[in-house]
Amino acid sequence: VQLQASGGGSVQAGGSLRLSCAATSIYYPMGWFRQAPGKEREFVAAIGWSDISVLYADSVKGRFTISRDNAKKMVYLQMNSLKAEDTAVYYCAVGRWGWTSGRGTAQDAYAYWGQGTQVTVSS
Repeated sequence: VQLQASGGGSVQAGGSLRLSCAATSIYYPMGWFRQAPGKEREFVAAIGWSDISVLYADSVKGRFTISRDNAKKMVYLQMNSLKAEDTAVYYCAVGRWGWTSGRGTAQDAYAYWGQGTQVTVSS
């Protein structure tokens, strides 16, 4: 599975961005992670194959929305009310076989990763 993330950029605090992830195969749970400079990569959001399972990190809950369009093989991350602390490289990832929402925040629950897209939020 190959992934291509896009949609990153620079925005002022309070603004919005929509990240997109194009996948060669979409029949898996999908997740978004991010890595800020000098910090470890962290979970942001995930969505199950059937949209029933949706997970968010507490830090983005209520501001970010993950969605998917299986027909287009796309996963999206709508980011609103952006803060300076959201600045990071954002990665999309494909869940491993056997992915469950109970472990959907763990990096080892994901088998394939995209190259990342930079999001910079200025205060």
